[in-house]
Amino acid sequence: MTSLKSKLQEDLTGAIKARDELRSATLRLTLSAVTKEEVSGSSARELDDDEVQKVIAREAKKRREAADAFAKGGRAEQAERERAEGEILAAYLPKPLTDEELEAIVADAVAQAKAGGAEGRGAMGAVMKIVTPRVDGRAEGGRVAGVVRRLLGQ
Repeated sequence: MTSLKSKLQEDLTGAIKARDELRSATLRLTLSAVTKEEVSGSSARELDDDEVQKVIAREAKKRREAADAFAKGGRAEQAERERAEGEILAAYLPKPLTDEELEAIVADAVAQAKAGGAEGRGAMGAVMKIVTPRVDGRAEGGRVAGVVRRLLGQ
């Protein structure tokens, strides 16, 4: 079992013993999503820490989107629960990049892409190819693409 997955298991056990219903329900659903990911596809396999982290990030994003939907629908109590679940999951994810850190990474990638001869519309793809591995899991794709477009002047 990967170390991140085993940490989730240990924290679930602790939450159950502490009778923390919110935390235990959140971790149960997350572990269920990890297990579903492990058995999907042509053959079952063990996920590594990076893959488990991607599943956690996907689950956290679902919670944020659900919280927004509940808030718009006038269900503040349910929206608050979704936000709380998202905060629990955020503790297992790497610290998100600040706007300044993201901009510095993108500026460096733009310089590399232009040095490699990328110009015009093709520059966006070249820059994203350089930036994506550097920010993976620490910034959402839409946010990254917006900074890339702004720095490329598109």
